[in-house]
Amino acid sequence: MYIHQKKNWPKFTWDAAVITPLLGEVRHSQGKILGVMQGLGFRLQEETLLKTLTLDVVKSSEIEGELLNPEQVRSSIARRLGIEIAGAVPAERHVEGIVEMLLDATQRYDESLSEERLYGWHGALFPTGRSGIHKIKTAAWRDDSMQVTSGPMGKETIHFEAPSADKVPAEMVAFLNWFNGYQTIDPVLKAALAHLWFVTIHPFEDGNGRITRAITDMQLARADHSKKRFYSMSAQIQAERNSYYTILETTQKGDLDCTAWVKWFLDSLLQSMEQTNETIGSILKRAQFWEIHRAVDFNTRQQKILQLLLDEFFGKLTVSKYAKITKVSTDTSLRDIQDLISKEVLEQEGSGRGTSYKLYAF
Repeated sequence: MYIHQKKNWPKFTWDAAVITPLLGEVRHSQGKILGVMQGLGFRLQEETLLKTLTLDVVKSSEIEGELLNPEQVRSSIARRLGIEIAGAVPAERHVEGIVEMLLDATQRYDESLSEERLYGWHGALFPTGRSGIHKIKTAAWRDDSMQVTSGPMGKETIHFEAPSADKVPAEMVAFLNWFNGYQTIDPVLKAALAHLWFVTIHPFEDGNGRITRAITDMQLARADHSKKRFYSMSAQIQAERNSYYTILETTQKGDLDCTAWVKWFLDSLLQSMEQTNETIGSILKRAQFWEIHRAVDFNTRQQKILQLLLDEFFGKLTVSKYAKITKVSTDTSLRDIQDLISKEVLEQEGSGRGTSYKLYAF
C-alpha cells in the first residue's frame, strides 16, 4: 500500500524535534547568502543568478537523462532576464521551453499556481507533443495508469504506482488549494511537502520530475521572498540521485510520517547552499579577471572562450575544441591562442598531441 492509498492521505506528519533544528540551520544559511549577495553589487548578483539558474535547468534535465547544452541554456536565461553576456548563442526550442518554465516559476513565485499554469509548463516542456520518439498527451492530466519502474522490458521492478487516472483531477484540486493557501508551517517545510505530494500524484504522462522541481523552486522563492535564486536544489538532487530515489520510494511505501523525507530534503538544501559559497567565489574570480585585464584587447572569439573557461563549463582547452566552439579553422584558433599566451592570459600544458591550455594564474 502506497501513502496515497492510506486513509488519512494527504495528512502528512513529522517529528518536530528532528525537523525544527534543521529548519533553523536552513533559515540561517538563507539569511547569510542573501546578506552576502546584497553586498556584492548588482552586476555580480546578476552573474550569480545567471549561473545558478543555468545550473538548475541543466541539472534538473540531467536527472531525467537529458543533457542540455549549457551555453544555450545560459543564453536563453540571459536574454529573457535582460542580462548582457558575451558569446550568446541561439537556443533550441525544447531548451527555450524548459527555461520558460523555470523562470515562470521563480520570477512569478508570488502568483497562484493553477491547473492552466501547470498545463502551460507541461506544454513548454514538450513543444512537439513528443517525449523522444513517443507521442504523449501534453498540457493535460494523464488518462492512463502511471508506474515508476526500472530494469529490462518484461522484467521491470515496480518502485511506485501513482493514483489512478480518474483520481488525478480531484487530487490536483486538493494539492493546488493547499499550495496556494495559507498554512502556519514554515515555507521551507512546505517546499519539502509540496515536492513529495506532487511527485506522488504524478499527474502528467511525462515530465513530472522536472515540474516537481519547478514547484519546489517556486516555493523556495516564496520562502526567500525573492525572484533571485542563488542556490540550486536540482543540482544537489542530481549529485545525490540514488539516495533521492531511495528515500522517495521508502517514503511512498511507508506511512504518512514523512520525517525521513523532510530530513533528507533539508540536509540536501543545506548542501546546495554550501555550494553557493563556491559559486560566489567563482563569480568574484571572474570579476577579478576582467578587472585585471580591462585594458587588454580581446576579439569576440577570445572573449567567448575566456568566459567559458571562467565558468568552468568544460575541461581542458585544445586548439580543436577552440575551433569547434568558435566555428573557425584550426589555424585561426592557434593564432588566437598564441595571442592569448603572449598577453599572459593563457599558458600551455603538455606538448604534442597532449597539448592543452589553461588560464594563466592571476
